[in-house]
Amino acid sequence: MDNLQTQGISLPRLGLGTFRMQGDTCRAAVESALALGYRHIDTAEMYGNEEAIGAALSSAAIARNDLHITTKVWHDNLAPDAIQRAFDASLKKLRVDHVDLYLVHWPSRNMRLSAIFETLMRLKEEGRTRAIGVANFTTALLKTVVEEIKAPIACNQLEYHVMLDQGAVLKYLAAKSIPLVAYCPLAQGRVASDETLAKIGAKHGASAAQVALKWLLDQPGVAAIPKASRRESQKANLDALTINLDDEDRKAIAALPKDRRCVNPSFAPAWDR
Repeated sequence: MDNLQTQGISLPRLGLGTFRMQGDTCRAAVESALALGYRHIDTAEMYGNEEAIGAALSSAAIARNDLHITTKVWHDNLAPDAIQRAFDASLKKLRVDHVDLYLVHWPSRNMRLSAIFETLMRLKEEGRTRAIGVANFTTALLKTVVEEIKAPIACNQLEYHVMLDQGAVLKYLAAKSIPLVAYCPLAQGRVASDETLAKIGAKHGASAAQVALKWLLDQPGVAAIPKASRRESQKANLDALTINLDDEDRKAIAALPKDRRCVNPSFAPAWDR
């Protein structure tokens, strides 16, 4: 599997998202993914499944250096002391002595960015996280973090799929050599019923979802973390890597409406246009 090199870490371009997976179902899903060859597992404090993932990781006969683990701090915990407590709790639940990437899960309207990144950079300096980054940050917020605070951001995790344009933030990230990690890469299942994607898939002996995923992973600097609890879905996502989309396919995908945002909570920032 291809990896993206960013801020001293090697980020597998296809990972396993675990939002809304809980307990034994989550543990079984992570064990299944690891057995299939996944090495990038994405979780968060807010998901409430770090303990289940920790159990799966501890039972897997895989060297820690071969795994990439991302977790995130919730927007209610962005004061320095709260970040420290949340981080310590995440490490304990995951049963690891470090994570590979620690993200600010969502920006907060009252956050003090300088204090947040001073805390995150200290965790990085201590070797407890190998890299730091953000999720759901707009271009304006990224500019503050990257250009004013000069924090070594390893990625911005965003909703991104064939039905949502992220051109503005992608342009900024590319200029700064910062990867975009796409969550909801299958638009919460909506891509499966899209006629254009299904037609392209039929041409390649693939599903509409596989086409949508490969479209993302063909883009420079983009990784994706589709949620998949069933082994069949996990394998299908891996198999998407073998599809070769052509210019005609990409032109048809470019013509799809790009205004369907699936995740837009009340505390979300004002998104880039």
